[in-house]
Amino acid sequence: MNTFDDRQNAFENKFAHDADMQFKAEARRNKLLGLWAADLMGKSEDEAKAYATEVVKSDFEEAGDEDVYRKVSGDLGDKASEDDIRAKMTELLSVAKAQLMDEV
Repeated sequence: MNTFDDRQNAFENKFAHDADMQFKAEARRNKLLGLWAADLMGKSEDEAKAYATEVVKSDFEEAGDEDVYRKVSGDLGDKASEDDIRAKMTELLSVAKAQLMDEV
């Protein structure tokens, strides 16, 4: 192998690692968002965990965050505004990334 091949392999490995970490961070964010929304809805601990799982699963409907937003927004109704939900999504993505970094 030459230096170019080594660099290419390193780049591909980094890209795969970064994509994996982003996926994990978004899934963790969705779980945290589900727990937050469940608290606003007054769900019990077991119901909150089940709801958080539903929110995580909702992210597989389409690419991007809109499917998650629609799920949470529809379930919360007037308990939180669009701005509140989107701000919480942004905040919790940072929290999720920090949690993942602490686990490494």
